Amino acid sequence: MFKKADKVESFLGANTTFYGNIKTQGTLRVDGNIEGNVDADWVVLGERGFLKGDVRAKGIMVGGKVEGSLKADEVIEIRPKGEVCGDITSPKLIVVEGGILIGKSTIPKEGAKVITIKQSQ
Repeated sequence: MFKKADKVESFLGANTTFYGNIKTQGTLRVDGNIEGNVDADWVVLGERGFLKGDVRAKGIMVGGKVEGSLKADEVIEIRPKGEVCGDITSPKLIVVEGGILIGKSTIPKEGAKVITIKQSQ
């Protein structure tokens, strides 16, 4: 799913807690705790990661827990142990079996494709 995000430019380790907002280019991997908003190209929250704040990115993968709103330009994926308590806005949403979403999801109308199937008579 995250083929564009193969290279991790920023990393927050499992034994780290960060208070404040983060704005970075490239991919941010979080295995620790963040209390603040995140703005990055791609965000990967590991199974042990916790984020309390809003996230804005092209793509977001949630393996841990998020308390806040997520907004992605391309895709949001909630993995089997992932949990989101907040609202989601993304043109593509994937919730893998076991993933939890407590909130509202919005798929923006722009960019949506409608496929019409004509039945032969």
